[in-house]
Amino acid sequence: MGHQLPSVCSLQVEDGSLMFQQVPMVEIDGMKLAQSRAILNYIAAKYNLYGKDIKERALIDMYSEGMADLNEMIMTLPLCPPDQKDAKMIQIKERTINRYLPAFEKVLKSHGQDYLVGNKLSRADIHMVELMCYVEEIDPSLLANFPLLKALRTRISNLPTVKKFLQPGSQRKPPIDAKMLEEARKIFKF
Repeated sequence: MGHQLPSVCSLQVEDGSLMFQQVPMVEIDGMKLAQSRAILNYIAAKYNLYGKDIKERALIDMYSEGMADLNEMIMTLPLCPPDQKDAKMIQIKERTINRYLPAFEKVLKSHGQDYLVGNKLSRADIHMVELMCYVEEIDPSLLANFPLLKALRTRISNLPTVKKFLQPGSQRKPPIDAKMLEEARKIFKF
C-alpha cells in the first residue's frame, strides 16, 4: 500500500482540518493534534512512555531531540539539490558514527541498564529504534560499532506490537521517493 497523501491530505488542506496546512495531524481522544512533538508527547504520556518524573522526562526529551536532529538530516536528504546529495550523505554518515550514535551508546554503557531512561521502555527507546531503521536503510555498516544500541534495538524490535509494526506490509512508511516528493510539493505548495 502506498502513501495516501493526494486523496487524504489535499482534502484536509482544503477543508481546514490541518491546523497549519501541514502534516502530521492525528485524531485521538476527540482532538485533532498537529505538530510531531505535540503528538508524540501526548501519546507517550497516555501510554506511560514518558518517564516517572520531570527529570526522566527531561532526559527523554533531550535524547529524543538529539535523535530528531539526525532524523531530520536523513529525512530531508530527498529535498537536497542533486549536486549537493553526495556531500549531504557524507555529512549524515559522519555525524551518525562520530556524534549521535556514540552519545547514545555512552548513555547505555554509563548506567548498564536495558533502556535509555529509568530502566523502562520510553519514547526515547522507540525513537532510537526508528532512527536505527533509517540509518540501516542508508548503510547497515554504520551500526557495526554500537553493540549496546544494537541490543536495545533487538530488545524493542521483539516486543509484539513493535515486531508487528516492523513487518513488511505494515503501516511503516518507506523512505520518501521522487514520486511521493512531487505529490507533496503539489499539495503543500513548496
